[in-house]
Amino acid sequence: MRRLLSAAAATAAALTLASCSFGEPPAPETGAPPNLPTPSGAPEDPATFIDVVAEGLEVPWGLDFLPDGTAIVGERQSGRLLALPVAEDGTVGEPEELHTIDVAGGGEGGLLGLAVSPDYADDGTVFLYYTTGADNRIARLNLESDAAPEPILTGIPAAPNHNGGALEFGPDGHLYAATGDAGVGDNAQDPESLSGKILRITPEGEPAQGNPDPDSPVYSSGHRNVEGLAWNAEGVLYATEFGQDIADEVNRIEPGGNYGWPLYEGPDVDEADYIDPVVAWEPFEASCAGAVFLEDALVTACLRGQRLWVVQFDASGAPAEPLAVVVGEFGRLRSVAMGPDGMLWVTTSNLDGRCSEERGCTANDADDRILRFSTSYAAQGRV
Repeated sequence: MRRLLSAAAATAAALTLASCSFGEPPAPETGAPPNLPTPSGAPEDPATFIDVVAEGLEVPWGLDFLPDGTAIVGERQSGRLLALPVAEDGTVGEPEELHTIDVAGGGEGGLLGLAVSPDYADDGTVFLYYTTGADNRIARLNLESDAAPEPILTGIPAAPNHNGGALEFGPDGHLYAATGDAGVGDNAQDPESLSGKILRITPEGEPAQGNPDPDSPVYSSGHRNVEGLAWNAEGVLYATEFGQDIADEVNRIEPGGNYGWPLYEGPDVDEADYIDPVVAWEPFEASCAGAVFLEDALVTACLRGQRLWVVQFDASGAPAEPLAVVVGEFGRLRSVAMGPDGMLWVTTSNLDGRCSEERGCTANDADDRILRFSTSYAAQGRV
């Protein structure tokens, strides 16, 4: 018997943004922000607003920031890597094309995750996860040159669906990549396959020191399709994972941990060898992709659920009842990141072929968009 974490109370208590409606993009305005955590010492009444910083994009997926505050975003299907300059007064400029990556952009493949090098000031490098005609791969790209991306890890199985794609540098300085099962569930349990795994590698593409198997990039296994990776303040890794029919999950990732797919899905796994999720939702209200921590609260952007879920964790790591915000306001939400400006940046994914009236989603001429929500972090001037 599988039991899902009820979200009825969370939905009833959810906060929506004042004066927002899904349709024409809202102008910057003052109103109630999402119910995001307030850091200690923040002003009691910070200024708040909602801002559409880019529109007319084609399925923006990866999102990160350069040291000078410039946002960079990749379009999944076109392979375009774009820069959005941010002025000192917070004004965001028009997207500028940096590179176009040669990708196989059909289905769920294409230009997926991206991560800025922690040493960007010295090496000018960003890392990319993308689909080719032969595989998914991770490559490094020097933004200061015209050279093509340099692959550092190839041979990750690719398919029309379940390519994973999350790519993030962890607090340990290593590069973490989430792969999907490429539509073959048994891949997730195969230690020789890179599918259905979270990988941990060096910037050169080698297995990182301290991996469960020192000769393998595999950090955890038994995943169906992970698109979000985030670390809390204590450096604990969490991942958002698409389930099949029973449950979408948030998992606390342990080195060498096995999360059960395809043998198990959702909570209450009655098997010691597999790890239960810490939060689970029914897929119709979730399908959560990107994730980020704001102190002790996880914020994740959801596609089918068309919302942000905010999950507060206590000191023991136990989650409170999740809160849903901006439900249905902007359609399908994919990536979420905290910018150097202290703002929460979120991308929509309404042109990915799955936004339809039958699914309760309506795209418009402004899609796809990048949104920016104020938080008390912005008022305080820190992340």
